[in-house]
Amino acid sequence: MERFDCHHCEESLFGKKYILREESPYCVGCFEALYASTCEECSKPIGCDCKDLSYKDRHWHEACFHCSRCGSSLVDKPFAAKEDQLLCTDCYSHEYSSRCQECKKTIMPGTRKMEYKGSSWHETCFTCHRCQQPIGTKSFIPKDEQNFCVPCYEKQHALHCVHCKKPITAGGVTYREQPWHKECFVCTACKKPLSGQRFTSRDEFAYCLDCFCDLYAKKCAGCTNPISGLGGTKYISFEERQWHSDCFNCKKCSLSLVGRGFLTERDDILCPDCGKDI
Repeated sequence: MERFDCHHCEESLFGKKYILREESPYCVGCFEALYASTCEECSKPIGCDCKDLSYKDRHWHEACFHCSRCGSSLVDKPFAAKEDQLLCTDCYSHEYSSRCQECKKTIMPGTRKMEYKGSSWHETCFTCHRCQQPIGTKSFIPKDEQNFCVPCYEKQHALHCVHCKKPITAGGVTYREQPWHKECFVCTACKKPLSGQRFTSRDEFAYCLDCFCDLYAKKCAGCTNPISGLGGTKYISFEERQWHSDCFNCKKCSLSLVGRGFLTERDDILCPDCGKDI
């Protein structure tokens, strides 16, 4: 007759209860000694006749699987883990859950919530102050400790660009006490953005320095480049002609004539020494 023995102790298993593991039979005693999990709560083996409840590689007897605070059973119930302790949802909420900024009720574990600047809301409580619709994952804009969806903020609070008439929701430029989008505040002539750049104006229109000089600045009689007069630039004026200070020199010897006497010969200016023979 073929033998049917325990794979470990080799005692006969005929007429006895046994457990198969990897197609090998074990008597109950050997199986529990070799393979039974140890209960996290009572530290005793979880026998074959007991239900083995597991969570993250930890094991409990069914009777030992309870809340660490109140002792209520967690079998077939939702629970939360905190610092290796298992807690029922009531105890976890009381100890650790945040409270909704709007309704002041506990935000239960596993429910979706919104967080902003250290405060928490139920997803359905995080709403636009104006239209009362949930904001969810959409963009929003805070104002005076209240949150607004973008369309409501634009209707109620946003300044409107004096150029395009559309709302300004971020950044912006103020010129002559009027609001502009940065992308709308451009040079009147070349249309390059002026935000963050030096610019000047004429007849209330803004110009970049290059365009202003090309259009309106007087030209130096010496180098023919524009004299902007901006930033304290010094220049010399004589008989409807202008020179940069650095260009106001004797035509013959190049001596600077700033603060000196000079003579003119047609369109040229000369120092007294070079002009004494004319």
